[in-house]
Amino acid sequence: MPELTERRFYRFGRFRLDPNGRVLFRGDRAVRLPPKAADILLVLVQNAGSVVEKKDLLKHVWQDAFVEEGSLTRTISILRKALEDPSREQELITTIAKRGYRFAAPVMMVVLPFENLGSGEKHDYFSEGMTEEMITRLARLNPERLGVIARTSAMQYKSTDKSVRQIGGELGVSHLLEGSVRRSGNRVRIAVQLIQVSDESHLWAESYQRNLGDMLTLQFEVAKAVAKEIQIKLAPQERERLSSAGTVNPQAYEAYLKGRYLLNRRTLETLQKSVQYFKKSIEYDPHYAVGYAGLADSYLTHHDMGHLPPREATTKAKAAAGKALRMDETLAEAHTSLGHAYFHEFDWPAADRDFKRAIKLNPNYANAHFYYANYLIAVGQRNEAIAEARWAQTLDPVSLPAGTNLAAILCFAGHYTEAIEHSLRVLEMDSSFARAYEDLGRAYEQQRMYPQAIAAFEKAVEFSGRSSRDLASLAHAFAIAGKQREALELLEELRELSKKRYVSPYSFALVFVGLGNKSQALAWLEKAYKGLDGALPFIKVNPRLAPLHCDSRFQNLVRRMNFPVFAT
Repeated sequence: MPELTERRFYRFGRFRLDPNGRVLFRGDRAVRLPPKAADILLVLVQNAGSVVEKKDLLKHVWQDAFVEEGSLTRTISILRKALEDPSREQELITTIAKRGYRFAAPVMMVVLPFENLGSGEKHDYFSEGMTEEMITRLARLNPERLGVIARTSAMQYKSTDKSVRQIGGELGVSHLLEGSVRRSGNRVRIAVQLIQVSDESHLWAESYQRNLGDMLTLQFEVAKAVAKEIQIKLAPQERERLSSAGTVNPQAYEAYLKGRYLLNRRTLETLQKSVQYFKKSIEYDPHYAVGYAGLADSYLTHHDMGHLPPREATTKAKAAAGKALRMDETLAEAHTSLGHAYFHEFDWPAADRDFKRAIKLNPNYANAHFYYANYLIAVGQRNEAIAEARWAQTLDPVSLPAGTNLAAILCFAGHYTEAIEHSLRVLEMDSSFARAYEDLGRAYEQQRMYPQAIAAFEKAVEFSGRSSRDLASLAHAFAIAGKQREALELLEELRELSKKRYVSPYSFALVFVGLGNKSQALAWLEKAYKGLDGALPFIKVNPRLAPLHCDSRFQNLVRRMNFPVFAT
């Protein structure tokens, strides 16, 4: 059944349906539907996968009014046109002769981490890389009909002893793809099998042996076999891509997989090594587009974690993503990286364009929805931002960052109670995740629950290893709770820390806001603006900066950031 995100929207492909307002959206734009067409669509979607009899549709939608069957047929035709589902194709709405109509239930799948049958952990990068590559291939087959759980959530089930049904229930999937990889020199053996969650039946299994340079072709073969088994019609652009799969430079491919493996570890040391491996992959093959895309991801992750000055990180990321797209314009990952960089440069139209392009190319790419949600909340599109953040979490349901990002956006949107609930839910999954404590503390602050906020920020400081970001949040909470001495002690710690490594100017601004020193706060925000500080895009919606809103210097800064204006 199409995903209903906490009773707010039904999702299917590029569309989402608001069941309360009977409004259909394609992307972020409303699709005009006559009221009866919207009513019929809701009934069909609520009964996805089952035949809805004509008489039941007529009774439910037209109730006691006398209506001929032709009215229903015409309304179905209007719906198909709106959904871009021609009657001859019937991918979404199928006519069941002499009975009624059936709305196709999209398939949701997870690719479980491939088991490494090679020589110990030294080949983990290869098995994890193959898992991530298969997720990417399957996600692009036909996003209208097939949803694929993102890597972050899939990797939580590495070496799991949970049953197929347990995993299916936790992730909300109908199918699992699992497999194993054995690497011996330049030869690779892969065994894969497709399992249906409902009855744990094995639908298909196959083994492949290939040279390392033929991995791209192998992945496409598996993707086509899966599509055939679950009766997914390939999207035209993906059919062309699958038919033209060629070889890849083995050394470039291996360096790329090592880069991805290290990037996903998210420490300063592994991030630095990931940059080296991505650079090595494009040295082996200067036309290897995904190598450049990986390099862009690494620079932006450095930025997000505060390891590189923002301007340096975004400049390098834009250059790498731009090269990737000149070689392959269809890489959703590179468009997402480019949109992310533009976002931090306050180039709102360019960010919007690249995020939308990424989502159009691969609606299953969770990171595109994740970062587009950040863009939408920053520019004041609150409902749309929450919807995107929820969809990112649907695609990546046990991802800690996806969960905390939703909590942060709910906080920016003023939904503090719900933000607290989501943060606590993330902490149930991992009680040592610093970002969740930070989001929890921010929401508690806005509820004037200062002791709870301070306790949450103290946990964030502990589990982040006293990161400057969390020290600043704790200092702000102390200050607004009237604990000036504690706030000033942390401010001094931040000053000492800034002599050793990069500390965001926003961190200092936040502390001075809490202390009531508007002049110092605004001076640091000005530095943040000049340095492209990562926190600055959220300046309009960040409730902790509310004491500055009436100051002409703050208003001038906001004007210089050229936020888009939307019709109300």
